[in-house]
Amino acid sequence: MSLSESELIHDWNLAGDGEIEPARDRVELDDETLRDGLQSPSVTSPPIEDKLRILHLIAELRIESANIGLPGAGPHVVADVTRLAREIADEKLEVAPNCAARTLESDILPIVDISQKVGLPIEVACFLGSSPIRQFTESWDLDRLLDLTRNAVALVAKEGLPVMYVTEDTTRARPEDLRRLYTTAVEAGARRVCVADTVGHATPNGATQLIRFIREVVDATGEEVKVDWHGHRDRGMSVFNSLSAAAAGADRLHGTALGIGERVGNTPIDLLLINMQLMGWADRDLERLPEYCRLVAETTGVPLPDNYPVIGRDAFRTGTGVHAAAVIKAREKGEDWLADRIYSGVPASLVGRRQRIEVGPMSGQSNVVYWLREHGIEPTSERVQKVFARAKQSDRILSEREILSLCDAEEVAPGRS
Repeated sequence: MSLSESELIHDWNLAGDGEIEPARDRVELDDETLRDGLQSPSVTSPPIEDKLRILHLIAELRIESANIGLPGAGPHVVADVTRLAREIADEKLEVAPNCAARTLESDILPIVDISQKVGLPIEVACFLGSSPIRQFTESWDLDRLLDLTRNAVALVAKEGLPVMYVTEDTTRARPEDLRRLYTTAVEAGARRVCVADTVGHATPNGATQLIRFIREVVDATGEEVKVDWHGHRDRGMSVFNSLSAAAAGADRLHGTALGIGERVGNTPIDLLLINMQLMGWADRDLERLPEYCRLVAETTGVPLPDNYPVIGRDAFRTGTGVHAAAVIKAREKGEDWLADRIYSGVPASLVGRRQRIEVGPMSGQSNVVYWLREHGIEPTSERVQKVFARAKQSDRILSEREILSLCDAEEVAPGRS
């Protein structure tokens, strides 16, 4: 008898008021890997060939937009941004580019120039600090910030490019300052604004209250203005904060592959993709997500931990006897989805992966039998006992080479590794 998933899993996430829901009809994503992500002090900036590969995978994952650089940083960035923008235009990639810029003409005009050369509109993300601590440190006053805001946004609008107005450290800024800054930006032509948790200060409640406040401010202008959330993960709350921001009215969430970025990083966009899919907020093909994350890890030199959620090597591996036995029994019932969920909150098939059973000191004989069959080796009693005995004497998972040598086997059957 075959039972449905809903009959076999009671989902407490839906109890009470249920899971949080997005306030807007559609929540988009903005990939900051190629700009904000590269600010990490531990990364190596990839060569342009690898940046292009990353850009193509962003498009393959149907991430709506991507920050492709800050041209005001110098000629080397101008060259890369121009090449990335041209790739989007020439290959007709379905990803909208944006570029960061300080509220300075010297940062804005290079973006305008690139846009005109390539023949592609590029959203200009004009940013400046907003919190009292930043104002005090920089010896800024609010009037100066308002002037910078007005002049920068008006310049971008005059050049015919879309502008996103970004306040840094928004999560520690005074509401009266934010009201004046955002109102000024919208009146000058901004049709998208971004709330930034620059130092990872926010909690989910903070993200909720701030987005509701900013929505009220921009809606009061009478203009149709979209609101973004840009989070960092200093307190480990970035994914929850981002989802809370969307539930409060954010239209777009920012993130980077593997959460790379300044200090401990940004919101991991891969985990946003996974959670939005599982919560029914989006329907994307995520089979290339592991490839995307591995590519970013390899080209930036950022290690991908074995226990990283969904993408890590161990995400769908088990060497524990009880867990493995349950997966084996589920597969024996002929239901692939059952084996994919019996000991996994995220189906491996969602990202093109498969549950794997290994052999180690915590394993049972069923692990050995299953492993041998999966690798095209007859699980004779002698082989099973030999491998099982070695596993119990080991302090780690046995490697493929070790098991094959115990079985006097030379190679794994094609397609079975």
